[in-house]
Amino acid sequence: MRSLFRFTAFFIIAVFAATAVQAQTSPPEPIISDEELAREVPSLDDAPLESISAWEQREDAQDAQDAQDASANPALQDGDPTEILPDPPVTDPLLDAPLPSIDSFDAEPPPAPTGADDEAQRPIGYTVVLTGLEDPADTPPGERPLRALRGRFFALSALDQDGRADNRATAAARARADRQLLLDLLVAAGFFDAAVDLAADPPATDDAPITIRFGVNAGRRYRLGTIAFDTPPVAPPDLVTRNFVPKPGDPIVADTILAAEANIAVQLPENGYPFVKLGQRDILLDPDAGTGDYTLPIDTGPRSYFGGVRTEGKLAFDADHIAILRRFRTGDLYDARLVDDLRAALVATRLLSTVSVEPVLSADTAPDGTAYADLLVRQEAGPPRTWAASAGYGTGQGLRAEGSWTHRNLFPPEGSLTVSAVAGTQEQAFGVAFARANTGRRDRNIELSASLLRSDYDAFQAYTGRLAGAISYVSTPIWQKRLTWAAGFELLATSENAFDARRAARDRRIYYVAALPAQVGFDRSDDLLDPVRGFRINLKLSPEAALGGGTNAYVRSMVEGTAYYSPTTNLVLAARARVGSIAGAERDEIAPSRRYYGGGGGSVRGFGYQNLGPRDPNGDPIGGRSLNEAAVEARYRFGNFGAAAFVDAGQVYASSLPQFDNWRFGIGIGGRFYTNFGPLRLDVATPINRRQGEARVSVYVSIGQAF
Repeated sequence: MRSLFRFTAFFIIAVFAATAVQAQTSPPEPIISDEELAREVPSLDDAPLESISAWEQREDAQDAQDAQDASANPALQDGDPTEILPDPPVTDPLLDAPLPSIDSFDAEPPPAPTGADDEAQRPIGYTVVLTGLEDPADTPPGERPLRALRGRFFALSALDQDGRADNRATAAARARADRQLLLDLLVAAGFFDAAVDLAADPPATDDAPITIRFGVNAGRRYRLGTIAFDTPPVAPPDLVTRNFVPKPGDPIVADTILAAEANIAVQLPENGYPFVKLGQRDILLDPDAGTGDYTLPIDTGPRSYFGGVRTEGKLAFDADHIAILRRFRTGDLYDARLVDDLRAALVATRLLSTVSVEPVLSADTAPDGTAYADLLVRQEAGPPRTWAASAGYGTGQGLRAEGSWTHRNLFPPEGSLTVSAVAGTQEQAFGVAFARANTGRRDRNIELSASLLRSDYDAFQAYTGRLAGAISYVSTPIWQKRLTWAAGFELLATSENAFDARRAARDRRIYYVAALPAQVGFDRSDDLLDPVRGFRINLKLSPEAALGGGTNAYVRSMVEGTAYYSPTTNLVLAARARVGSIAGAERDEIAPSRRYYGGGGGSVRGFGYQNLGPRDPNGDPIGGRSLNEAAVEARYRFGNFGAAAFVDAGQVYASSLPQFDNWRFGIGIGGRFYTNFGPLRLDVATPINRRQGEARVSVYVSIGQAF
């Protein structure tokens, strides 16, 4: 057998060798002769070329034939008429067979964890030891960067939690993260050559914590060398340099550098460069000198003046009305602060759900070549309709609830319609008011209102119809103004139950009153709804003429001042003084609703509403022609809650000028709950030297501080 194999192998080798020799000695014979080729391939010179349309028809016919053959032969269903490899079977009976039971599989459970695995997964405790973050002894007290870094590290440390970890892997991950944190903090403070070693001491016993050690080698601290700005000339020339606070020789501190760059990005748009862009800073370190040369490229863009106003989006008002809200004119040097102010004014309209204001380079230029920056206002009008409601309670006033519906843009731009109603135990009212905000000037409002009122108090009972109008320049929650004013007219027709001193009895009279009320206010407080410092002064003056048992003319006036002082963060001391006078007519010639009264939650707490001052023989108040009031209040706030203690004083007089005598005092305490729209107030007060008929305790519930 072995001999036969050898012979066969030798024969095969010999055949191959002979073939090779023949291939080397004899020329290869052609596969097909030239004559046969000429017969099979027609001459290109003699045969006409087939047209394109004929060729396409022939190809389409061949494709149709191939598709027919494939449908007849399942093995050719892939469309390939020439099968080099057979197609997979069209159907496989095994695919229809049910899956075998899972119990038929021979599955072995994973191996049980070893003792080493248990040890690695066991919760562990640890302590952290940090060395090397100590400033030299001769470091000035104001410059201790490493001490500051130590405190910052432990504030941000992943390890410094509760000294426990779920397992060793978790502790190791925290340690590596803290090592990187230390390096980042050191580099950010100017220690670019810093190194941090990380090691862990094994525990002394199985239950003892491990010790994780960080060894810091801070190295030297790099300082700023040269400071350069790659920027075109600006006006004024030192606009950039004066707003970059760090100076050569200062430590290279990342926070300081970033703050200085942010200041440049703010100052340039506030000084005529709305399109400024800061490039990527470059700090070239010199290890030998321990300095870093700082370079900041700045693309200032063109110096620009304010141009026009454009607007797009779902509009609440057009560009002309937006121009009324701005506090600058076309041609003024661009100032980003005025743009922010315009954005705040747009928000204050309460007509927009979203709004943005951004500068856009105008195609126009000023005569001196300076560019114009138009303002593009993108607005999205919000829901214009709102419902509002409030409620309160006061001793002498009883319960009082007020609700209103307002369409804030029924008459664009900013023309609103408000329908309101008051329901109370002693007062009911219904009114309609039209108002237009920002009329011809920002924050200048016009209002026209009509109302019907029923009042039922101890001092008087009245049925009143009122028509009033006013123009005012007022503060808003977003923009509190120092100087405010208002002026208007008021027409009243009122039927009132008044006390007649000559008859010593009450009777009903009809009064027709025409008034021209005006007021001016000066506000230096820090907040419109809940001030803690500053003061306010408000003066009211109303010349009036009344028809009712004769024609009478008189002037109602009142001046009020409030002051606020905060000795500590949570404590506010507030004070109020008020003086009022009616001159020109006798008390009985003035409608009871137009006289002055004292007492109540907004006057002298501890007394019922309108219960201070002269009284008729039945003990009911009849009002007076003058008053004086004063109050002091201490407010202490803790979180969203607060407490108050107060002393109020006041009196009403029959004379036209206050006498400042016979003061009545009330003392009390109160609680406050602070909300986004102002504090909710609950005050409880009692009169000092209470007289017969006066309540021992008076309760007041309302929104906002007493003053």
